[in-house]
Amino acid sequence: MFVSSDLDIRPCRGCFGCKKGEGGCAIQDDMQKVYAELDDADALIFATPVYMGQMTGQAKTFMDRLFPTNSPKFSPYYKEHGSKKKLLLVFTQGNPDKTKFQAYIGYTKRMFELLGYDVKEPIAVTGTRSAEAKDIAGLGVTLLSAGADLLK
Repeated sequence: MFVSSDLDIRPCRGCFGCKKGEGGCAIQDDMQKVYAELDDADALIFATPVYMGQMTGQAKTFMDRLFPTNSPKFSPYYKEHGSKKKLLLVFTQGNPDKTKFQAYIGYTKRMFELLGYDVKEPIAVTGTRSAEAKDIAGLGVTLLSAGADLLK
C-alpha cells in the first residue's frame, strides 16, 4: 500500500522518455517503487479525498505518473496488452450529498478507462466532515464486497 502524501513523487514532465525504448520513466523518485509493485499487481485501488471538487493534487500527480505503465489506444505508442488491470476508485467527501461530485467521479472513471484500466463502479464515501470513515455504517461491508469483486 502506498500513500501518495508520504512519497516523494515529482510531476510528469511530458518528455515521453517512458515511451522511447525500454527505460521507463526518466524521473528517478519514489514512483519507481510503485512501478515495481504495479508490475506484479492484479488490481489497483485508487483512493483520494475530494478537495475543491476534484482529487487532491498529490493524487493527480500520482495518476499522471501512471502514464508509463500503460499505452492507451489513442496514443501513438499504443501496444495491445493481454488483459486490463482492474481498478477501484474510492472518493471521500465531506459533503453528505452522494451526487454532489458524481460528474467529476464519472469523468475520472472514464479517464482511467481511456488509459486502459478495467474500472469497477466507483465508491463515494460521503459525510466525512462530520464522521470518520471508519464510523460510517455499512462502509466496511461495501469496501469488502468491492475488494472481493476485484479478485474475481
